[in-house]
Amino acid sequence: MITILGPTACGKTSLAAALAADIHGEIISGDSRQVYRGMDIGTGKDLADYRVGDISVPYHLIDIVEPGTKYNVYQYQRDFMRAYDDIVGRGITPVLCGGSGLYLEAVLRGYRMAPVPENKELRQSLEGKSLSELTEMLNDIKSRKGQRMHNTTDVDTAKRAIRAIEIELYQDEHPEETEDIQPVDSLVIGMQIDVEQRRERITRRLKARFDEGMADEIRHIIDSGVAPEDLIYYGLEYKYVTEYVIGLRDFEETFRLLEIAIHQFAKRQMTWFRGMERRGVKIHWIDSQLPMEEKINEIKKIWQ
Repeated sequence: MITILGPTACGKTSLAAALAADIHGEIISGDSRQVYRGMDIGTGKDLADYRVGDISVPYHLIDIVEPGTKYNVYQYQRDFMRAYDDIVGRGITPVLCGGSGLYLEAVLRGYRMAPVPENKELRQSLEGKSLSELTEMLNDIKSRKGQRMHNTTDVDTAKRAIRAIEIELYQDEHPEETEDIQPVDSLVIGMQIDVEQRRERITRRLKARFDEGMADEIRHIIDSGVAPEDLIYYGLEYKYVTEYVIGLRDFEETFRLLEIAIHQFAKRQMTWFRGMERRGVKIHWIDSQLPMEEKINEIKKIWQ
């Protein structure tokens, strides 16, 4: 397998698609939000990128669950392995592409995961606590286990923090339920991009997404029956634009705050990828500004 990773707006999807077209491979998405149907603009699916010349590159793990579903890394591992086994079984090379560090690392390093059911009593006991209180609780639980909190998206909202606490406590009480997942052997390519170029791309892409109708997409999802508070669960664009759509702030403030949040998110992604390297994942970094043909040739040279 070949893995293409990098921060948001670095061009990894177009590279992965062009590479897959060149080697007759198939894409497996490594994005935690592109699994949701109808959530296209806000998650940056860029499905047009999968059309490379006359080739329609097959892709997997995009549009597989309905909005409102709480998809998680355990489900992703299972879905990934099904797609991976299918692709490899047909003699084809999978190209894993994404920026969700936890999802990528869960399959590359074979994290032990278990499905965690809702604990209604725990949720009721935590209801009403502030985000800072929940964050402190989560940090305390992890520190008792000799761990640190790497995934800061766990504490973007109180709902996410409660779910993270729920998972940690369940895994403590049911260690026998975790399953062995074999690490997947992969060449890992990282997209290196200058910070200023990354910032410029993020701003340009955010403007384009609003022009493409991101707010209308969110209005349509709400009209279909998904509660605004559930949409906010799905990350930055859905949090800020949902709050704009329901009238909590005006467009200018929404754009400014969301732009800042995405810049901070890209920085956290790079922090995660550097952590993956420290944890034993070899990442071959290449310049995202190189012409596409040069990037593909460089990857193929390393691969061979």
